[in-house]
Amino acid sequence: MARPRKPLLSRDRIVETAGALVDAEGLGALSTRRLAAELGVSGPSLYNHFRTKDEILDAVADAVSTKIDLSMFAEDDGRDWQTALHDWAVSYRAALADHPHIVPVLAQGPGRRPAGLRVADAVFGAMVRAGWPPAQATSIGALMRYFITGSALGSFARGFVDDEAAYDPADYPHLGQAHRLAEHRQKVDEGAFATGLRALLDGLRLQYEAQVREAAGRPSGSQDSSATAEA
Repeated sequence: MARPRKPLLSRDRIVETAGALVDAEGLGALSTRRLAAELGVSGPSLYNHFRTKDEILDAVADAVSTKIDLSMFAEDDGRDWQTALHDWAVSYRAALADHPHIVPVLAQGPGRRPAGLRVADAVFGAMVRAGWPPAQATSIGALMRYFITGSALGSFARGFVDDEAAYDPADYPHLGQAHRLAEHRQKVDEGAFATGLRALLDGLRLQYEAQVREAAGRPSGSQDSSATAEA
């Protein structure tokens, strides 16, 4: 039999198939045996491309990170730091919303994943260019990741059952409409994200303005030690 022109396996094909499996059935569905069966190959052949299942999961997570828009952090983009953070957060959440089952892996941080590291580098660099001290720029990146991944880990609205009898007014006097939350899940969850994001950005703006005022009041030549702190 003639050899196939293209190899049966490639890293991209493995990652694509693993990602589709996780999207459809969750992290628990992914095993090297199941993945090999989906690909129509023997299990050991996967190890020519990945040493462990965790490496495959890392690659799937990194593929999701490549879908996050980072254009707003380019030096020539023109958006101020608040608008850039807002637009990035919206893109980030959208990427996670399309692949909710991989969020627990992404929530652990970028590790050695190239696309994940590019995200962290872009956010940190943009905040430092905007005038945030490095230590605070690191905190902002962490804060935004906590908020965005947390919002994607679960649905507040879906946490309530569609059963009016479950919320007896005698026990829960303020939950008379809670059974309707699931019906309006998207509106509730997106509204909560927008409200939280605006609150975060408004709070950061107040801190930034206070920092600017403080810097303006310092004698010339003095330097806030936090501005040179290592992130």
